[in-house]
Amino acid sequence: MIDRDDGPQVAVLIVNFNSGGDLVVCLQALARQTRRPCQVLIIDNASTDGSCDAALAHYPGATVVRLTRNIGFAAANNLAVALTADCQWLALLNPDAFPEPTWLAELTRAALLHPECAAFGSRLLLASNPDRLDGTGDVYHVSGMAWRRDEGRQSTVAESASREIFSPCAAAALYQREAFVEVGGFDSTYFCYHEDVDLGFRLRLAGHQARYVPAAVCRHGSSATSGRRSDFSAYHGHRNLVWTYCKNMPTSLALWYLPQALLMHLAAWLRYLPRGQGGVVARAKLDALVRLPAVLRKRRAIQRRRRVTTGSLARAMSHDWLAPYTRR
Repeated sequence: MIDRDDGPQVAVLIVNFNSGGDLVVCLQALARQTRRPCQVLIIDNASTDGSCDAALAHYPGATVVRLTRNIGFAAANNLAVALTADCQWLALLNPDAFPEPTWLAELTRAALLHPECAAFGSRLLLASNPDRLDGTGDVYHVSGMAWRRDEGRQSTVAESASREIFSPCAAAALYQREAFVEVGGFDSTYFCYHEDVDLGFRLRLAGHQARYVPAAVCRHGSSATSGRRSDFSAYHGHRNLVWTYCKNMPTSLALWYLPQALLMHLAAWLRYLPRGQGGVVARAKLDALVRLPAVLRKRRAIQRRRRVTTGSLARAMSHDWLAPYTRR
């Protein structure tokens, strides 16, 4: 095991909510890392299944903060960041994410090689079928849709080279603390879903880049706790996409791509109708608009801090008209 003082100090942050045996497997994988983190902090969002108690036997050095209510993934991670102020880097890890032994070492190695980047993403494999990918970083489309790159593809045919991405999936990602704090961390009003895309957008606006690290491999359960196709995930995902676009998209790009944005939201509603979730998606969009005044106040502060040109930002996005409708 590499000594934790060799290189940047990294804290591993895990937000837990009724994750059952997944947290045990996660901490077992963390205990096998070739690079030791300076701290492992678990924020427990008022779990009732005893998952933290069972898991600590496998990583007794971890610190657990038990909350009396579920404050959401975004706010819980912000709390974890505030409690690990001595560490330069923040490795976020979902309890249903199981890293390979060199995961943390590869992420920190990439951080040393690419000082222009403030965020690094992992090669996520489906825990239930490791021959297929769960994602290799987030794609952000000019319409405001976001998705995981390479999701569902055979792991053997996906890109194996390190490259710039729009943002990493926070299920297993590394962030520079200074940059994370500089842009305000996660937006706690999101509760969960797409808070990592929003953070990545704000980091990019502030002049930071993100990178995919193919050697940092992690098996991911993919929304095991909340349910990938549940009403909960549909609501929060579609509400938060609206907020992410309205807060972060520069005015000129928002106006230019407005037809695509409107078409995307209509298509999303139509896509969810056969599932019986059309009403859920419609309510998500309506609730997003109801709270738009507060979102626009945040937008003014975000855009004042922008350090990148509109052109460079646009080049980091997907422009394929059909991509939001043909992706897997």
